Amino acid sequence: MNQTETKQSELIDYLIEEGYNETRIDGYRVINTYTSKEKEIESLYTGAALRNISHYGLIELKGKDVLDLLNRISTNSTKDIPKGKVATTLFTTDKGRIIGLGRLINFDEYQLLVTSSENKSKVASWIKKYVITDDVVVNDAAGKFNLLELTGPQADSFATLICGNVVNEIEENSFKIIHTENILFFLLKFVDEIGNNKFWFLADLENSKQLINYMIDNKGPFDFNLVGEEAYSEFRILHKIPLAPNELNDNFNPLEAGLKNYIDFEKGCYIGQEVIARLDTYDKVQKELCVLELSEMIDPAEQFDLSDGNGNDAGVITSAAFSVKLNKPIALAYVRNKFLKDGTKLTAKSTKGKTVESTVISLPLDV
Repeated sequence: MNQTETKQSELIDYLIEEGYNETRIDGYRVINTYTSKEKEIESLYTGAALRNISHYGLIELKGKDVLDLLNRISTNSTKDIPKGKVATTLFTTDKGRIIGLGRLINFDEYQLLVTSSENKSKVASWIKKYVITDDVVVNDAAGKFNLLELTGPQADSFATLICGNVVNEIEENSFKIIHTENILFFLLKFVDEIGNNKFWFLADLENSKQLINYMIDNKGPFDFNLVGEEAYSEFRILHKIPLAPNELNDNFNPLEAGLKNYIDFEKGCYIGQEVIARLDTYDKVQKELCVLELSEMIDPAEQFDLSDGNGNDAGVITSAAFSVKLNKPIALAYVRNKFLKDGTKLTAKSTKGKTVESTVISLPLDV
């Protein structure tokens, strides 16, 4: 067991002691379901939902040239991020393909880059590759913090209940130190993929445990639930939220993944800039993420390629789950533009020869 998994497992061990069952996703220990998938889905759509995302990858960056270097090699502007601010940026190859997505947190004396566990080593190696004479030191920050994510329509009000009115004072993409009920943590504020405020709680193990218990004990009238990976998987598929390694990898570019908001087209050169700018300027993006209904559930571990009735390549399925909202299997897929019309029928065929019928769903869905 490596250091990352050892440290991340400490909070999982605690949750297991509290009666929850673990599973493994892409080699990392997570909780699949805390109560029931139906209750957890409801909290994601109408309440406040807390996920343990401590399995995400943490990279510590030190040195006076960190922000300047990242500005030169990633898609978003990072050069002038002030202390207490957060920027989301992408690392791409010289062909404009995705290496990883990261949230850069500026603590002033150092920066913390939060990325996926699966892409952490790639992102760290990519940064090191371009450190020549720069004053930049790249360290694995596994175990430095645990990370909790609060989302849902009630997240803003629930965070205010837990933390006080300081929640309203924190600007978007910013953070503050919070000390409440003898619990110490960093509170980070973002806008999520569907327009609601969401929050990250960054804390050590003991404070994370106290924070979880405090939320459970003080949920009051809120529809608050701990949410596992099974419910979140359905939610993110229905909202076209890409995740590594399935959607965020070097087979695809940021425009295909719907991540244009994390690209600064005005700041000048970065690795992959020419390709991405050309794709955007000349409208050359050939596929995008879309949601499919499936005729039957598939094994998400198998690769399924999509084709139309004439056998023409239509795309590839990247994630799948059973939707309790729709009461049918669903999938997230990169689909070529000409097949994106609502109701388009496509055939999915796995590398093992299994065939499943699928239908393109237009969004937003009334679910």
